[in-house]
Amino acid sequence: MTPSVDFELARSRMVASQIKPNRVTDPAIVDVMSRIPREVFVPRPQRGFAYLDEDIALGNGRHLMEPMVFARMINALRIRPDEVALDIGCGTGYSTAVLAALANTVVALDSDPEMVRTATENLSDLGIDNAVVIEGDMTGGHVDQSPYPAIILGGAVAEVPAALLDQIGEGGRLVAVVAPEGGLGQVMLFSRVGGSVAHRALFDANTPLLPGFAPEPSFVF
Repeated sequence: MTPSVDFELARSRMVASQIKPNRVTDPAIVDVMSRIPREVFVPRPQRGFAYLDEDIALGNGRHLMEPMVFARMINALRIRPDEVALDIGCGTGYSTAVLAALANTVVALDSDPEMVRTATENLSDLGIDNAVVIEGDMTGGHVDQSPYPAIILGGAVAEVPAALLDQIGEGGRLVAVVAPEGGLGQVMLFSRVGGSVAHRALFDANTPLLPGFAPEPSFVF
């Protein structure tokens, strides 16, 4: 049975204790995370835990990222209201809902048809009409709408594929948790300036791996 929870109070406490004290400087992010019902995007038996400071398993290898990590990643993207964002590994659609409140349009991508259906239904139920959820290979991105000013990966990756870096527009940004050995990762910000992509580490994050982006197995001699 799902614990009885005052979700509005839990959401307020999440923002007060996990978001505001952790270098999330954009008031628009604080506002949207105060409004969007995170519990809607969590499997019903786990909704009582929707606002805890941890990753939540959604099934099929997808996770709802820890609120603080997610908020800081979005903060690093510096999304403007006139931009199009690409949300890779959108899961049940929470990240897409947050992005849709910050950007002009969101293209959400997931390789799992069940997640695509669930995300589409969740966004529709909330009346979010500036986002589209697409089923496809996450490592290849979505070339049709590229290049993008802002791209986020919804889980850790061993490395960011070249195909995704190629879809960063001039002046654009991509943020991802990069964990080469599959353990503790670092949130990395990639930026394209003058045609070249540079990157820098922002902070450590123990985020679960996104399916399809795991490290290649190494040979043991």
